[in-house]
Amino acid sequence: MTTLAPTIYEQAFPRISNTVRDITLILLGSWLVALFAQIEIPLPFSPVPITGQTFAVLLIGALLGSKRGVAAMLAYIAQGTAGLPFFAGGASGFGILTGATAGYLAGFIAAVYVVGLLAERGMERSFRTSVIPFLVGTIIIYAFGVTWLSIVLHSVAKALAAGLLPFLIGDAIKLFAAAAVLPSAWKMIR
Repeated sequence: MTTLAPTIYEQAFPRISNTVRDITLILLGSWLVALFAQIEIPLPFSPVPITGQTFAVLLIGALLGSKRGVAAMLAYIAQGTAGLPFFAGGASGFGILTGATAGYLAGFIAAVYVVGLLAERGMERSFRTSVIPFLVGTIIIYAFGVTWLSIVLHSVAKALAAGLLPFLIGDAIKLFAAAAVLPSAWKMIR
């Protein structure tokens, strides 16, 4: 049986009650994604804006691990669906769950889980290895997002043009930024 490595928060604050810690982390994680969703650049040719969400999702997976990370994403989606202005550009409501960006939201859940699993195995502790979970997480988000967008737009080619290609450079920057942040945080804790 494999022993899982503690996440960065568990290492930094080992004496806080598990229940209090988990609820706090889940809410803070959901609010971080909501905050980064407000960093939005609308694209006139796409129903999908450029946001900071993917950066936050990758960090949440690495910081909180698989289970708490998924709970944070579910809390984020629930709060936005309930009417809080948590989605890109302050949007909210149930319609987001059926709109053009719904696949990306589903991808956030899957990506945070996988990034969290890889972080629980210690892959986010050095820049060299942390690129792997963040790259995998980014690919998962694209797979879900572009697949759903192709259904909404009735075209795979249009979905690739509107939901993948314009985002590659920005998401590569976010991926490498996330890969740089976590190892630095581990060094500070040590």
